[in-house]
Amino acid sequence: MKRRVFILVLASLLLALLLGQLNHHLSTWQVHVWCGGLFVAFAGLRIAYAPGASAAFLAGLLLDANAPIPFGTQGLLFLAAHAVVFTIRARAPRDEVAVGVVVALLANLGLFLALGFLRIEAGAESARAWLRSFADLLASQVVLALIAPWFFAVQQRLLERTAGTTRSFARHSF
Repeated sequence: MKRRVFILVLASLLLALLLGQLNHHLSTWQVHVWCGGLFVAFAGLRIAYAPGASAAFLAGLLLDANAPIPFGTQGLLFLAAHAVVFTIRARAPRDEVAVGVVVALLANLGLFLALGFLRIEAGAESARAWLRSFADLLASQVVLALIAPWFFAVQQRLLERTAGTTRSFARHSF
């Protein structure tokens, strides 16, 4: 269990670093990409609850370390999103990449809106801030849809490699 959590957090760190580089390059256009749904979708769909919840919470804490919000906010939101995804996974073909992408997009939308309500204060500038957030959400959803299959494959491959062979990986309870 600890190995799976470590591997998923390591993959989350890789994704966070790549998104940071992308945001650095997009900063000239004042666009910010946030793909929080990717940090919870794979674990919620394909991993047992406890290691998946641990990985999602730690990934949220990883993102909290560099965010202008109180520490633990994204960790708790990712934990809640993981619980929702885990609850609905029995109703979907969870091994399908397209299902994973749709779940990641929906989770990203929910998490983005929740963070928006926590960050944006009511006032004269709130309409402008929501308009800016909508542009960021649109860019985030497009980027997420493009990179989600790759990130799912990375996580799957890392878990398979650390488990030894594909057969021994299949024997572990998901």
